[in-house]
Amino acid sequence: MQPYLIEAIRTPRGKGNAKGRLNDVKPVNLLRCLFDEMKVRAPHATVNTDEVILGCVSQLGDQGGNIAQTACLYADWQPKGSGTTVNSFCTSALTALGLASAKISAQMGDLFAVGGVESMSRVPLMSDKGALFEDPEVSGKVPYVPNGVVADFFATKNGLSRNDLDEYAVRSHQRAASATDQGFFQRSLVPIADTQGHLLIDRDELIRPGSSPESLKKLPPLFAELGSKGANERLLKHCPEVLAIEHMHHAGCAPGIVDGASLALVGSANAAKRLNLPLRARIRAQSFKRGPAIEALTGGLIATEDALKQCGLTPNDIDLWEFNEGFAGIVMHCAGQLGIDHDRLNVNGGGIAMGHAMGATGINLLSTLVDELERRNLNTGVVAISGAAGIGAAIVVDREC
Repeated sequence: MQPYLIEAIRTPRGKGNAKGRLNDVKPVNLLRCLFDEMKVRAPHATVNTDEVILGCVSQLGDQGGNIAQTACLYADWQPKGSGTTVNSFCTSALTALGLASAKISAQMGDLFAVGGVESMSRVPLMSDKGALFEDPEVSGKVPYVPNGVVADFFATKNGLSRNDLDEYAVRSHQRAASATDQGFFQRSLVPIADTQGHLLIDRDELIRPGSSPESLKKLPPLFAELGSKGANERLLKHCPEVLAIEHMHHAGCAPGIVDGASLALVGSANAAKRLNLPLRARIRAQSFKRGPAIEALTGGLIATEDALKQCGLTPNDIDLWEFNEGFAGIVMHCAGQLGIDHDRLNVNGGGIAMGHAMGATGINLLSTLVDELERRNLNTGVVAISGAAGIGAAIVVDREC
């Protein structure tokens, strides 16, 4: 069976710190709000869903205990099968989508709820203290290089300046602010209220409309110290034509730490007919190829090339791209390699402006992409994400349903 996107929604993203508007909202409640909204949009999905598969990177504390199973039952959904929580770093929600799509194609079910959650204020990044980050023997053997250092490496290798990175970041904020003001996100955005029904947030909290190259010049580089602890040496040995790494990335051109969740319904044409809902997009190709671990954030590029090859397309055939803004230098590198112009890339801003709620990002981007394809009456789009240690994922969708 052919898998299709039936519906996709997301929460606004709140600042991932104690002052963020979603800090007091438990991750399970972020998901419950989306399950409740999906129940309104697709009332028959609650008992017709074959399985719930959600991404979450830091699976401990509030996010432990198989939050996919917990959240759907907490929201009074009664799927036919189990809930499963997956972690493939930044690509986790796309992995959830890929698993569901494969099961649909193999006729192991015809309706799945997929998405993800990450409350980075309540469960901080790397708080699971995994061996990849904490054990020098493991990180040296992999080898693991922190993402920010890799971003600085590729910016240096490609001859990008600090001003180039800052201009990209400013454009992300300007586009996100404009899209918000014009209501482009309203189709998929679900406002979040507290337990008394008082509105907490109805737009992405991190966007800075007044951001400028001048304001970003004040921010210090973040990753020089990390680089000096062996990461620079590993990368320079790997690529000896680069003589030294210039550390340029800072908080303003890095993906924002945020809280957020996403949820989608993926199914067959028959499932959509049972739900009396239109098919929004065909899932045409998916790839989970990886890049070299030492180059960390190039996996999305490798996966994109593979996904395009699967369906006989070139980058020029794609109307719109959502390439996760995991550091300005990385998305600029990947766009340059693929020949993507700015008019088709992250046209409503991205993770630099709105944040990167890791477990939720894949469906966040997919909802944004399909909304914009529909708004512009365009056909084909790509979502691509790179993760730590070379992980990559890409999906090609079109509206030929």
